[in-house]
Amino acid sequence: MLTAITAFSGTPADASPGGNPGLERPKRSFGININFDIDKVLRKYKGLADILVGDNRTVDPSAHRFSLPIHISLGLACLLFIIGFINTDIALIILLFSMLLSPEIRLGGVQERAVVIRLDDILLVVIFFGWMAKMAVNKELGILRRTPLNTPIIIYTLIYLLSTGIGIVSGKLYPLKSFFYFLKYVEYFLLYFMVTNVVHSRRQVRVFITALLVTCGIICIYANVTLPHFGRATAPFEGMGEANTLGGYLVFLFAITAGLFLYSRSLNQQVLLALGGLLIFITLLNTLSRGSYLASLPMCLMFVLLSRRRKFFLVFMLIFSMILIPVMMPAKVIRRIKSTFVTGYIYRGYIDKTLSSPVPLDDAALSRLVGMARVYKMWKKSPFLGYGATGVGFTDMQYALVLGEAGALGIIAFFWLIISVFREVLKIFRKQQDEFAGGLALGFLAGFVGLLVHSFSANTFIIIRIMEPFWFMAAILMILPEVYAEDEQAQV
Repeated sequence: MLTAITAFSGTPADASPGGNPGLERPKRSFGININFDIDKVLRKYKGLADILVGDNRTVDPSAHRFSLPIHISLGLACLLFIIGFINTDIALIILLFSMLLSPEIRLGGVQERAVVIRLDDILLVVIFFGWMAKMAVNKELGILRRTPLNTPIIIYTLIYLLSTGIGIVSGKLYPLKSFFYFLKYVEYFLLYFMVTNVVHSRRQVRVFITALLVTCGIICIYANVTLPHFGRATAPFEGMGEANTLGGYLVFLFAITAGLFLYSRSLNQQVLLALGGLLIFITLLNTLSRGSYLASLPMCLMFVLLSRRRKFFLVFMLIFSMILIPVMMPAKVIRRIKSTFVTGYIYRGYIDKTLSSPVPLDDAALSRLVGMARVYKMWKKSPFLGYGATGVGFTDMQYALVLGEAGALGIIAFFWLIISVFREVLKIFRKQQDEFAGGLALGFLAGFVGLLVHSFSANTFIIIRIMEPFWFMAAILMILPEVYAEDEQAQV
């Protein structure tokens, strides 16, 4: 036995997907003396080593077998590194088109614990390193643009890193799985820092936004064309799954499209944006995602509250929608919404009968409530730093996940980051006189509020297909005033 100095990290549930089966839960403790078995740590690291060297005895053989998608991914990675080094703008446009258009790749697994990444995960990291290499050659390494979000992002990341590191060192987490999930949590911040340093002109902003909207249009067309086959709208390479992910993405992109429509004075732009918004709305309905339907309500309300343009039109459309949508809504959408409420249904939770009384909700909704209760029960035993990435297993609710994995410090840092994003974009919206910038900021704020509500039904803020466009847009908005000021000075 070896004694290590760790801090406030407990043990996940024995049977939880992210925990380590067989480990005994410690009693609640606020001390820093926690014993762990070095043999357990080494066994976990052995799984990582086996994947790297190709030992089939402890690793699921199907998990690390290279297939065609991985070969393609490696080739694209090399190409993207070169492109990112030569021209980061082109690399970012390619990344924008890869959002929701990239397949999953099964990288490896230890004892049936698969590590699944997407092609755009690889592209994002490779482009980032290509950009870093370019900065190093140009002797600009370390020169990052200051933005109001830098500090909360760094603090939030460090808390997660500390919590996960403690869990790994103490033998309570699988290093491979936790390491990759931690990278997936913070890779969006790499995108944020890269975009804030790459964008220097209005032309770049318009090109990036155009690429983002065109990608969304392609995804919507695919989802509706394949609708008869799958029965509901789904993104490429997803099959029947991830409708809620697609729904969250569409809520955010619909808000961006609507914001640009409201503030545009060009008739051609208004027609294109209106048609795009209609396509997104139809696709959103066809996802049959109840969490996304719910998220769209506060999103629409934000437009009415904040918009300085077409206020009467927005109020009229809101009232019109409230009256006619219940009548005109497709029957399958009505059935999907009604299926949420199952009168007299009794769900007996697996945590000390947490939900033993009759609850009129279906399995999907109740499983989230049970998951929240499970995480809360675990969190009480490790309240400050939680259990680290993957430490509480699968929890399909963002706020519960952060609380369980990063503890009270992590959830405080997370809300600090959220509040900072909203406050800074609201400032930009109120001060910016440019129509395009105003529409962009308004759409982002409305979509952001929608995603905050969507996070009650999904791990929205760690889903790459939602967070890539979100942090891309956040980066653009954070440096937009500076970009406009530079353009004005150049014209003088």
